[in-house]
Amino acid sequence: MTTFALPDLGEGLQDAELVAWHVAEGDHVVQDQPLVSVETDKAVVEVPSPQAGRIERLIGKPGDRIKVGATLVVFEAGAHADTGTVMGELAPPPRIPPAPARTSPAAPPAATPAVRALARERGVDLASVRGTGPQGALTRADVERAASAPSSEEEDSALTGIRRTMAVNMARAHAEIVPATLWDEAEIEGWWAPDADVTVRAIQAIAHACATVRAINARFDGTALRRRFPVTVDLGIAVDTEDGLVVPVIRDVAKVSPAELRRRLDELKEAARMRRLTPADLRDPTLTLSNFGMLAGRQAALVILPPQVAIVGAGRIYVAAVPQNGSFAFRHRLPLSLTFDHRAVTGAEAARFLAAMIADLARPQTLM
Repeated sequence: MTTFALPDLGEGLQDAELVAWHVAEGDHVVQDQPLVSVETDKAVVEVPSPQAGRIERLIGKPGDRIKVGATLVVFEAGAHADTGTVMGELAPPPRIPPAPARTSPAAPPAATPAVRALARERGVDLASVRGTGPQGALTRADVERAASAPSSEEEDSALTGIRRTMAVNMARAHAEIVPATLWDEAEIEGWWAPDADVTVRAIQAIAHACATVRAINARFDGTALRRRFPVTVDLGIAVDTEDGLVVPVIRDVAKVSPAELRRRLDELKEAARMRRLTPADLRDPTLTLSNFGMLAGRQAALVILPPQVAIVGAGRIYVAAVPQNGSFAFRHRLPLSLTFDHRAVTGAEAARFLAAMIADLARPQTLM
């Protein structure tokens, strides 16, 4: 027999979570036929068969963590298993299942037909109710009490997939980052409308601010105490899914038109929700935007994922009364937050970046 191990999936990954088998033991597969889907760094990847042959054994079940280099599949050595050295085939002796152990049936709880009917109506399992009637008989009051009692069952499930990766990343961020947060607001009355694309405008403002203050668009090595400044703004966009938070990346946003930004946003969000993101879609953001205001909240101190040094938050737009000519004018305002790693970014750099964003968002038209 031959074995097939989980191959190196790149990105320096040490393991992956088994999502689903696409074959079963006993199946005959051809080379490059998808064998299994695994999830790694928030992307689901199909692993193809390295050869044609019959599958003898599959190792692992959905939810298991498989280390790179560990055996996934055992292939049969030939067309048939070895049946011995005699002529013909010797059938293995039939397996006789053990007889089930005899148990005495539990005595049904004593209850009148009316009480049993009430229990069926209220969805109460009489076997789990303690009777308070004569000789332990169940009464209507016992059933009513059981039906109205709060459930004591708790759901217990291990974190897997995206949520497991998110938990690991958040713990890493908490251990490494020294965060600080600035909050402010941008007046957007000059371009805001109910159908305005706030996310695209925020992306454009970030690109403008990164050109003004490059310290924010950086990667920081906390061990060597070195900063690297990428030449492009590769912006991660936080996307909420049923499985957890994922952050696909739009490359070089400063050179992308508003219409193209919207198209790429829609494609990445759909891929995230359908679990079709690839490792390349998630690789190496230089900065992240979280537009949480679409759900709720004005301000937030967000979490930076190293080696990034900052994350921008856009809160819920609201209308503010602003003094004007002895009276008040009502203006739409966009709350902004900038959480930065104070090891690599000074407070003045963060403030200048946020000021550049606010100035850009105040413009009636985009710069592109």
